[in-house]
Amino acid sequence: MILFHGSNVEVKIPKIYFTEKGRDFGPAFYLTPIKEQAERMAIRKCKQLKNGRPIVSVFVWDEDISELNYRIFRDADLDWLEMIIACRKDPRFMHSFDIVEGKIADDSVGETVLFVLSGIMRKEDALEKIKFQKINSQIAFCSELALKGLQFIESYKVK
Repeated sequence: MILFHGSNVEVKIPKIYFTEKGRDFGPAFYLTPIKEQAERMAIRKCKQLKNGRPIVSVFVWDEDISELNYRIFRDADLDWLEMIIACRKDPRFMHSFDIVEGKIADDSVGETVLFVLSGIMRKEDALEKIKFQKINSQIAFCSELALKGLQFIESYKVK
């Protein structure tokens, strides 16, 4: 499978990124099967950091998950939402998965998650609101073992 990573720099060697801000599926190297989504992320990253150029790094994933603890969220459901809440609430939160695949909590979904975290909205109401939004996909490689399944192919500048 071909996967894309959007950033402000070329990434030939993937690594797990830890941040002070919680991410959807915790510390990981995030990719997407959607080229346009990675391009938007690269542009966004450059604007956020005010540094670099929008670059998409392209990887091939051999998809051999036989030795990996793999979790896929096929829908934006309660389990998916609870994972995102746990990871965003505590940036040090560690789950047991090597790879987590699921929908991305972009800005509009992220705002809804914040409403849940602050107690303004119930989880069930948040899911009802989210189900009407177009949500893209992401794959988080959360362990060194998982990263071994990725091979850098090329990178390109986003125009």
